[in-house]
Amino acid sequence: MQDHAYRLAREAYAEWGVDTEAALARLARIPLSLHCWQGDDVGGFENSGDLAGSGLAATGNYPGKARTIPELRSDLDQAFKLIPGQHRLNLHACYGDFEGRKVDRDEITVAQFQSWIAWAKAQGLGLDFNPTYFAHPKAASGFTLAHPDKGIREFWIRHGIACRRIGAEMGRQLGSTTITNVWIPDGMKDVTVDRRAPRARLEESLDAIFAEAIDPRHHLDAVESKLFGIGSESYVVGSHEFYLGYAVRHRKLLCLDAGHFHPTETLTDKISAVLQFVPGLLLHVSRGLRWDSDHVVIFDDHLRNLMEELVRGEYLDRTYIGLDYFDASINRIAAWTIGARNTLRALLQALLEPTAKLRELEFAGDCTARLTWLEELKTLPSGAVWDEHCRQQDVPVGRRWLAEVKAYEDRILSRRSS
Repeated sequence: MQDHAYRLAREAYAEWGVDTEAALARLARIPLSLHCWQGDDVGGFENSGDLAGSGLAATGNYPGKARTIPELRSDLDQAFKLIPGQHRLNLHACYGDFEGRKVDRDEITVAQFQSWIAWAKAQGLGLDFNPTYFAHPKAASGFTLAHPDKGIREFWIRHGIACRRIGAEMGRQLGSTTITNVWIPDGMKDVTVDRRAPRARLEESLDAIFAEAIDPRHHLDAVESKLFGIGSESYVVGSHEFYLGYAVRHRKLLCLDAGHFHPTETLTDKISAVLQFVPGLLLHVSRGLRWDSDHVVIFDDHLRNLMEELVRGEYLDRTYIGLDYFDASINRIAAWTIGARNTLRALLQALLEPTAKLRELEFAGDCTARLTWLEELKTLPSGAVWDEHCRQQDVPVGRRWLAEVKAYEDRILSRRSS
């Protein structure tokens, strides 16, 4: 039986020409890719190095982080129970099931991820994948694919090739296309003289990694830029301009991370620009405060504007949406849940917009009516529609999910030693 508040909301939106049931049905078909690294502060299961020199930093010491693969999977199971819809998991290569054995990055195969594939199949999840170009002795200088030492470059090229093959096998076994995303920390902390040579080396390395043709039904490649990182404040080899050019030339997905640009830039305007020239986008939803700080995603204007652009531009079928943040200062399952629910909530609000009518007003030059409609729409009862989505997907409505997280913390997390 439908909630009374939702029936009123459905009627209110109908007056604006919006079918809330159609919006809910569309939202239910949009998967998010949850990032495994929120569960253990980007630790992984190799024990090969820390985050120093990687441009990454996880801050906070909230108790109960996952220390093993079973613990991480248990925490993910709990998070997925609280997030409406059917979603995916995004794995980094350092999260392989190594069973206590030392397997270097250039030697990994699908064998180290077969248990993840089996787990994902049992959960009805798709998998996405990332080479891990950090937290390794051969990344200690801050350079990997653009390293001046050919031997080190070749090591990381072999890692990239191995990861593509693993991603393809994940997609084949699960019957769901895997996105394998390349991000590297390469850059310089201070004044840079030669900006050209590292980028030439990076291009050459990428060409070698991507040389093998892979069935796009199973696997797609993405490349991800960054403005700067810790230890690469002066110069980042894989800049936005570099990867945009590379993605256009080689028909790769371009990954846009919400935290990887200048604070005064927004991704909203970039989406329609780059999708004129690249086949698709991988969107990493994050929240930066003054820098790429990867805070938990909140329901703010930036997030809403991103999702509005995907809907207004009819880009949802060409965009893959993943989460990318790691906050160790709060309950990690809550962090996954808050960020994912907010992302879906922003998508729903965008789907509840009468876009065709707004486009019609804009085309007619009636900017007065367009602004009026946009402002009035802001106070329509989208929250009641969101609650209905949660009910339809059989997850807790409102803040009730927090009680389940607290119970899990008391029962499970509190028993984990630091």
